Amino acid sequence: MRLIPGFLRKSEAERTGTMSVMEHLEELRRRIMVAFFAILAGAVVGWFLYPYVIELMREPFCQYLRDNPEVSPPAGCDLVFNSPVDAFLTKLKMVGFLGLIVALPVVLYQLWAFIVPGLTSREKKWSIPFITTATLLFLGGAAFSILTLPKALEFLLGFGGEFVVPLITFDRYIGFVTLVTLAFGVSFLFPVVLVFLEAVGVLSWQRLASWRRWAILGISVFAAVITPSGDPYTMLAMMIPMYVFYEASIIIGRIMKRSRA
Repeated sequence: MRLIPGFLRKSEAERTGTMSVMEHLEELRRRIMVAFFAILAGAVVGWFLYPYVIELMREPFCQYLRDNPEVSPPAGCDLVFNSPVDAFLTKLKMVGFLGLIVALPVVLYQLWAFIVPGLTSREKKWSIPFITTATLLFLGGAAFSILTLPKALEFLLGFGGEFVVPLITFDRYIGFVTLVTLAFGVSFLFPVVLVFLEAVGVLSWQRLASWRRWAILGISVFAAVITPSGDPYTMLAMMIPMYVFYEASIIIGRIMKRSRA
C-alpha cells in the first residue's frame, strides 16, 4: 500500500472536478504550500549558483565600461555597497529569486493542476507541453534581457555627461537587473497564455487576427509600463518578440483548429 501525504492526496471531488468553494480553497492552500516548499528547495540550489549568476549579471555593466573607458569609475566594474547589511540582504533576495526560477516547473504544474479539474480530458493532456514551453520561454526571456542590457545601460548612463562617472551600488544594480530579467521572462510567457486560451475555446485565431492593431497598442503600453528602465532599446527588445509571439499564436491556433477538424 502506498503512503501519500495528506496534503498531496487528491479527493474524488478533485479528480472529477466537482468541488465546492471550500474544497477549492483547501486545494489552493495545498498547491501554494507545495510551490512554497519547492521554492525553498530551489533556493538551496540557488545559493550555490549565486556566484555564477552574479558574475553573469555584472557582465553587461563591465561591457559598457569596456566600450566607454572614459567613464570608468575608480572601482572599475566592481559594484560597491554603502551599508554592512546591503550585501547580505541582496544575496538573500537573489537566492530567493533563483529559487523561484529553479522551482518554476513545479510552480507552473501546481498552477495547472489547480485549473485542471475544470478542464476536459483532452485539455488536461496539454499539461506537459504547457509546463515545458512556459519554462523554456521564461528562461529564454531572462537570457534575452541580459543581451539587451549593455545598450540600455549605455542609453541610461550616458545622460550624465562626459565628466560624470557611474558609481553603482550592488543592491541597486542587482535589483534593477532582476526586475528587467523578470519583466522579460513574464513577457515571453505571452504566447503560452494565448495558445492556452485558444486550446480551451476562450479565444479563436480569427479573433486574434482581427485584434492586430489593438494588440500592437497593448503590447507597446505593456512594454512601456513593465520595463523598469523605460529606455527605447529595452522597450523595443520586448515589443518585437511579443508581437512575433502574437503572430505565432495565430498560426498555432489555425493548426490546432485544422487538427480537430
